[in-house]
Amino acid sequence: MKLLKYIKGDKVIWTVVVLLSLLSILVVYSSVVALAYRYKGGDTGSYLIKHIFIVGSGLFLMYLIHKVKYTYFSRISQIAVIVSAPLLLYTLMKGVSAGEASRWLAIPGTSLTFQTSDFAKLALIAYVARMLSLKQDVIKDFKKAFLPVVFPIAIVCALILPANFSTAALLFLTCLVLMFIGRINTKHLLILIGSGLVFGALLILLIFNFPNIIKRGETWKARIENFKNGDSQSNFQAEQAKIAIATGGIVGKGPGNSMQRNFLPQASSDFIFAIVIEEWGLIAAIIIVFLYIVLLFRGIRIANKSERTFGSLLAVGLTFSLVFQAMINMAVAVNLFPVTGQPLPLVSMGGTSIWFTSIAIGIILSVSKDVESPEQINESVEAI
Repeated sequence: MKLLKYIKGDKVIWTVVVLLSLLSILVVYSSVVALAYRYKGGDTGSYLIKHIFIVGSGLFLMYLIHKVKYTYFSRISQIAVIVSAPLLLYTLMKGVSAGEASRWLAIPGTSLTFQTSDFAKLALIAYVARMLSLKQDVIKDFKKAFLPVVFPIAIVCALILPANFSTAALLFLTCLVLMFIGRINTKHLLILIGSGLVFGALLILLIFNFPNIIKRGETWKARIENFKNGDSQSNFQAEQAKIAIATGGIVGKGPGNSMQRNFLPQASSDFIFAIVIEEWGLIAAIIIVFLYIVLLFRGIRIANKSERTFGSLLAVGLTFSLVFQAMINMAVAVNLFPVTGQPLPLVSMGGTSIWFTSIAIGIILSVSKDVESPEQINESVEAI
C-alpha cells in the first residue's frame, strides 16, 4: 500500500496501536450508554463522535511526532520539566476538582480538560533519560550523577502526589527502572528505594491516624480499607467489575450487550477492561494482555538496538510507563489492586490523556525509525 511508505518505525507497534484504538472505539461506544442517558438524553452518538475525533487526532499526532528525530526531545525535556513544576503547583491550587482531587486545567474555548500530570510524566521520563545519558562517565558518583537525577524526580513526584498518588507512584517506579538500566550505583538505588518505602509507610500511618491532614487522605484510607475488607457495599466498583467479568465468560455476551455498564460509575474509563471481558469474553482479555506484552517486548528490542544511550533509555522508559499503567488498570479491574483511577492506555475514553499516550508512542517510534532499516522491520514483522 502507498500509505505504508509514509509510515516509518516499528510496524508491529503501529499494528498494536491501531488494534487497541479500534477496540477502544467499539467498547467506548457501548460503555457510555449510562453517561449518555444521564447527561445527553440518551444520545450516545455525541460521545462516539468525540471519541473518534480524539482517537483519530491522537493517531495523527503520533504520526507527526514519529517524523521528528528523537534527539530533539533531549533539549525539549529540559524546558518541559522546568515548566511542569509550576504547572503542577498551579493545578493543585487552581485546577478543576473532581473527587477532592485538583488534577485538571480547563482548556479555554473547549469542553476538554488538561491533566498536567500527563505532561509532567512525559517530561520527567525524557529528562531522566537525558541526564543519565549525559552522566555516563560519572554515573557511579553520588554528587555528580545521583543527586542531579533524583532531585527533579523528587520535585515532580511530590507535586503530583497530593492529587494523584497512583500516578506519582508509577512515575517513581518508572524512574527507578530507568536509573537501574542507566547504571546508577546500586547502593544509591537501594538508599532511594529504602527512603521511598519509609516514606510510603509513614504516609499510610499518617492517613490512617490523621486522614484529614491531607486533602485526599480520607479517599486513600477508604480505598485501602474497602480493598482489604472486600465487602460488596463498600467495594461497589470492584464488585460490579467482578460481576461483569464473571458473566462475560469465555466468549462474552456480544458487543453492546453489557449490563454492568449501567452500574459501573467509570465503565468507559477506569473499568473499561471489565466491560471488554463482559462483552468480548476472556479471549479478548488475553489478546489485550498479549498486545501490551508485545508492546513491551518491542520497546525493549528498540532500546537494545539503539546506538545512543539517550534513545535506549527514552524508549524503555516510555514503554515501561505505558505497560505498567496498563497492567495496574487491568489488576484493579480484576480486584488484585485497590482502585487507583488509572485509565487503560489507548483503550479508555479520555481527552488529553490519549494525546499524551500518542506522543509517548510517537517518540518510541521515532527511536525505532532511527535504529531500524525498512528491511529489518519487515523481517521482524514476519518473525512475530
